[in-house]
Amino acid sequence: MTELRILSPTAILGYGFPLSSFQAGLDRDPHVIAVDAGSTDPGPYYLGSGESFTQRSAVKRDLRYLIEAALTRKIPLIIGTAGGSGAKPHVDWNLAIIEELLKELGLSAQIAVIYSDIDRQFLIDELKAGRVQPLGPAGELTEEEIQASANLVAQMGLEPIMQALEDGAEIILAGRAYDPTVFAALPVLQGYDPALALHMGKILECAAIAASPGSGSDCLLGTLAKDHFILETLSPERECTRISVAAHTLYEKSDPYSLPGPGGTLDLHETAFEQLPGGRVKVSGTKFVPTDAYYLKLEGASLIGYRTISIAGVRDPIMISQIDEVIARVKERVADNFQELRDYKLHVHCYGKNGVMGQLEPYPEPAHELGLVIEAVAPTQEIADTICSFARSTMLHYGYPGRKSTAGNLAFPYSPSDVSAGAVYKFNVYHLLQVDDPKSLFPIKMGRSGL
Repeated sequence: MTELRILSPTAILGYGFPLSSFQAGLDRDPHVIAVDAGSTDPGPYYLGSGESFTQRSAVKRDLRYLIEAALTRKIPLIIGTAGGSGAKPHVDWNLAIIEELLKELGLSAQIAVIYSDIDRQFLIDELKAGRVQPLGPAGELTEEEIQASANLVAQMGLEPIMQALEDGAEIILAGRAYDPTVFAALPVLQGYDPALALHMGKILECAAIAASPGSGSDCLLGTLAKDHFILETLSPERECTRISVAAHTLYEKSDPYSLPGPGGTLDLHETAFEQLPGGRVKVSGTKFVPTDAYYLKLEGASLIGYRTISIAGVRDPIMISQIDEVIARVKERVADNFQELRDYKLHVHCYGKNGVMGQLEPYPEPAHELGLVIEAVAPTQEIADTICSFARSTMLHYGYPGRKSTAGNLAFPYSPSDVSAGAVYKFNVYHLLQVDDPKSLFPIKMGRSGL
């Protein structure tokens, strides 16, 4: 095969895509449809809770078209990081949608389900054996954090997905997976350059976000050849440019010239981006440098408490001029009133001043109005409700110097003013695990479903 074509329909399964773009991609006769279904971007709640950050109806809508197209054309459909975070609850949730659709469509498929959950005792043993190391600024992993993880997954590389393809899977539903792998697995299995396949997967994972204008809800086509790949959009509203594709190569990277992943690193020092007619971009020169050992990224999330928030606006210029002092005095008042409650956190996000960047904000001058998000996190929902309510009422009536109105300092857009937001999780495992066999931790469950 002189070239291999991969259709990426959307940035994340459930984000949608125009049917006209999808049909244009099918008209290019792709060899595989691949889609990333998850991300850590929405934070640790979804991994910890086992819930999806995409809605079931939206995921089902996308899958209806993807399944029918793949099975009709007899090409694989590969889904990575199923259900948003890729733990067993997410994978099983996604699998139920697929099985439901197969019955509705009157189709059947050989489905490979690849789980990525890590046994806690196994990881504790590996930790004791010195095969676990921190990733980035994370501290050393402890047995206590491993046990505290509500869900614990490893990010699979190419090998489990390639195995499922070799076993004859028509639909592959993978747990937590390194984003480019669902796009690169078939090309690497067929002998294409892993460097180019993985680099192309890095771009395709976000679909038309890599185009201009970018969109996470539109399709992108990648065509891989022996020494290059070509990217093109499938909507007349967009085009791939050297800048848009090169910029997306830098996406989510700490080093512009290297991209680490399972088994090795992409070396981008000699990568070239060439503009082609028709809004297409040709990419070449990327190299793959294997690591001395094979490492898998681990992700875990643990429950740390429960959250309550209250949203309010401030328009009084006198209060705005001393907002930091007001917030500090309100926190002191809360602490004094609830001296028996030590294990809580109270924070006020001040939008219009430094709500996004906090202490890193280079221009902290307040705007003419501020949006405040009062947030309390505590061991129980009741305590969080109590702390947030008291902080909100204290700030509402706080008597700051120069205050002219006693009717209240805050404007509330909603009633009730306080929202019990539920469980709060943190990423407590963000480490690398050295393995001897890249497939050993990812069992494949194969079976026919539908009709």
